Amino acid sequence: MADSTGQEPTEPGHTGAVAADPYDRIAWRDLYARSAALRELAAELAARHAHTTDLLADAFLAAYLAAPRVREAAEMAPSRLFNREVVAELAASPGFAALRRETAGDPYAAALAVLAEAPALRLLLDRTEPVREAADRAAEARRSAGRPARTAGETARQAGATAGALGAGATSADGAAGPASAPVAPAGQAASRAEAAARQALEAATPGIRAAARTATAQAVRVTREEAALMRAWGVGHGELERMPYEERARLAERLRTGRLARWAELIGRFRQMADGERARKVENATGELIGVTLGDDLSRVLPSELAHLGLPELRAVFAARYAAGELMLYDSRGEQTTGQGAVIACVDTSHSMYEEGPGGITREAWSKACALALLDQARHARRDFVGILFSAADKLQVFRFPAGRPAPVERVLEFAETFLGGGTSYQRPLSAAAALLAEEFDTAARGRGDIVLITDDECGVTEQWTREWQEARHRLGFRLFGLAVGAPTATASGSVLEALCDNLRPIEDLTDVRAAADLFRLI
Repeated sequence: MADSTGQEPTEPGHTGAVAADPYDRIAWRDLYARSAALRELAAELAARHAHTTDLLADAFLAAYLAAPRVREAAEMAPSRLFNREVVAELAASPGFAALRRETAGDPYAAALAVLAEAPALRLLLDRTEPVREAADRAAEARRSAGRPARTAGETARQAGATAGALGAGATSADGAAGPASAPVAPAGQAASRAEAAARQALEAATPGIRAAARTATAQAVRVTREEAALMRAWGVGHGELERMPYEERARLAERLRTGRLARWAELIGRFRQMADGERARKVENATGELIGVTLGDDLSRVLPSELAHLGLPELRAVFAARYAAGELMLYDSRGEQTTGQGAVIACVDTSHSMYEEGPGGITREAWSKACALALLDQARHARRDFVGILFSAADKLQVFRFPAGRPAPVERVLEFAETFLGGGTSYQRPLSAAAALLAEEFDTAARGRGDIVLITDDECGVTEQWTREWQEARHRLGFRLFGLAVGAPTATASGSVLEALCDNLRPIEDLTDVRAAADLFRLI
């Protein structure tokens, strides 16, 4: 029955189990409008169960808000008490704190958590339909109990208005002061019984709700952590993700999960972590490991006994003379100094043989691309340009440039990582292209001493004329060539072409061992 405004009365209490301000709910509505996956899930659940869109909103807000608060049961509308119980158990789950470390303040991650919780919630809803039906009956009974009272009140107001028109003391024809009040006690008793039955049903279902909530939370933690690790493995920072529109971020995540190198994300992540650790070990303009005492004029390494001479006026002249002669006693140390200033160029072989798998099922291509991506990080950390050159046969070459002063678009990084040319192997063209790029950098920006890393699994010949030109370019530009022979020990043998070309050459046989290239990240 409609009330005096012509609308069906609504049940008292909140329909949202998580207390949130309007701006937070706008975040949910905005995300819901842009996520087809969320809308499909909501439509599927709503076709079979009541109030499920509210439940999804509550699950989202619990994961998204900085300090979520689940309302007390007394604050809730009776029909939403089940939702409130589910969200309360989610928030009490052992893994919920770990989940919020991934999702708090990040609407995309919070939505991902909701989607990950869906299988457990779907099963729970199917098993507890009678509980929600009991809650709906209680809500309807409470609404029905309020209708007679509202009807009686409206009748009394109308009667009062009539009495006012007739004059004080006017009565109805049978002498009563007005119409009798409608009986409400039976309806109120029925509502109380229905509410008691709903509470009992919910209490009986609580253990099952708790188990389902723990399963849902554990699944959400796993999925959100995996995606976060996937992003980190590919060098996509949290700040970059927060600025990325939802649709773009969803497409990126899908591409990373399904791309050519998706199965090697863990390898790529290990490479990048290893390189980061080697950077921390690298010493730049510092003393390094103390190994003894030497002579010199570096005041930053003078022994305390020498400095003590400055405290005696009669010995200051002796100190000055020894300083001028470079004969002060200094701490001697062994450190690792970075020498490259120009671009870092990774020449990666993408011939057919790079498809071959090594130990652990890792392909030569996967190892090489992971190493190249770590070199990209290395260059950007040192504020040096990075160039990725993919090569195979002499007529197949693709160049990817990542200038130091500009962001490295993740789409461009992925294109570099996923491109595979196929065909044979030729050293001359990629190395010539690398030397030309370093020459361009030297001529335009006066930067020399670049580093080229050649990653290949094959050996090929080079002409005498090309070798002379190569040596001339190396002498003029001062670059270094590092060679990594992946799964090709013969390429590093004495007298090989790679040995003649490279300043630093090493074989890579165990493709599961990222530390085989560790010192590369200390030298470059």
